[in-house]
Amino acid sequence: MALASCTSEKVVYRSTPAFTTPPTAAANFVGYSQPTTKQTVCGNCHVDQQAKWLQTKHSSAWADLQASGHASAACVACHSVSKLGNAATADSVGYIATSDPRYQDVQCESCHGAGLQHVTAPALGNRPLASIAVDTGSAINSGCGECHTGTHEPFVDEWRVSKHSNVEAAAVSGGTECQGCHTAQGALQAFGVNTAYLEQGQVSTKPLAIVCAVCHDPHSPANGKQLRFSVSSTDPTQNLCVRCHQRRSAPDPTSSRGPHSPEGPTLLGYAGWWPPSFQLVGGDTIVATHGSASNPNLCATCHVARFAVNDPKTGNLTFQATGHKFVAIPCLDSNGLPTTGTCDISQRTFAACTGSGCHGSQDVARSAMITVGQRITTLENTLSGMIAKVPKTEFSTTDTRFTTGEGAQFNLQLAQSAGSYVHNPFLIEALLTASIKQITLDYGIAPSNRVDLRNILRSTAH
Repeated sequence: MALASCTSEKVVYRSTPAFTTPPTAAANFVGYSQPTTKQTVCGNCHVDQQAKWLQTKHSSAWADLQASGHASAACVACHSVSKLGNAATADSVGYIATSDPRYQDVQCESCHGAGLQHVTAPALGNRPLASIAVDTGSAINSGCGECHTGTHEPFVDEWRVSKHSNVEAAAVSGGTECQGCHTAQGALQAFGVNTAYLEQGQVSTKPLAIVCAVCHDPHSPANGKQLRFSVSSTDPTQNLCVRCHQRRSAPDPTSSRGPHSPEGPTLLGYAGWWPPSFQLVGGDTIVATHGSASNPNLCATCHVARFAVNDPKTGNLTFQATGHKFVAIPCLDSNGLPTTGTCDISQRTFAACTGSGCHGSQDVARSAMITVGQRITTLENTLSGMIAKVPKTEFSTTDTRFTTGEGAQFNLQLAQSAGSYVHNPFLIEALLTASIKQITLDYGIAPSNRVDLRNILRSTAH
């Protein structure tokens, strides 16, 4: 069967080599035109996507399964073209229905759905668009989650209980700036993604949370794990996590709101209000180990850490944590499984801290967190008491000046932001001690307790 050339105003289609009409049982899935070379029928026209897909793990899904030594019938549907990942509802389609090699591997149609209609009569109106939605309920009916779930690969199971799975109503109505980090459609637009998908342009009617396709590019192997951006770059515009986690890391003189998602600049050492008397030696940032070359994956090292839980009696895999709760030190239950909620620090795993090479053992990492936390809490309490004595007239968003009181208050809020002192204890300590000194200098308000204002965390680390 050969395709005729045709043209629309936006898309140019070209004649392609013949391909064998798919078996009726395949339910209009076309699969490979040349299984031995992994040439998909779709890729005969979508040449760029075909070339990039060949470099992804999806293109070798079948061979990898066979080589794993664990291949079984239960694995087939996720390692071939089937109803999983797309809107097909019939249990028997593609490889499951035919056992034909043309349907092996995770191909275009695994996500986009059956392509026969579009292949035989190409038109914009019959493109099989993939959905990027991920069901947050008890059932998963399409998309990445149909395969990336369960004991083996519980990516979506973990994502469901993460904050990334929530859509905040205020963010949806807050304009493009808020939507660019709080909705999938807004984020993809901000990233410059122009690939068409089912929910595109529906941010006001069908806002999606930060789903898999926001961080992972199904078509490109440009970055590890098919990420859209690097997780190692220290350029905030090129680091996947920091692109969003860098909002209001420095004070806004016209706003009474404190820090908002300041994690990236905190980690990289330039967040906060830097008092006039605050002087640095040897650079314009304060970087701790977590934000240095010693931790090349930066945020992802701790927040997307994988670990396996094995049955102590049999040694068999009980659970494969993927890190997609994005919790750096998750709580563990009595069986060693990660849980949601809060717990004592002794019940948390610090495995990510040792895996990165930053700390020699989990106990060392735990002790470091406790010690740093005590030091920062002392400084926070001292600064909070001093700010309470600053004249109220020093806090205003309607005048034309930015005061020491406002700057010190911002630094206190930054220090109290979740994870700040772990992300960069040296910076947080320096900002707090400098704020205390500046308040004393400008307002004559002395600390109520005898607190050490040396930057002892940084000095003892060296």
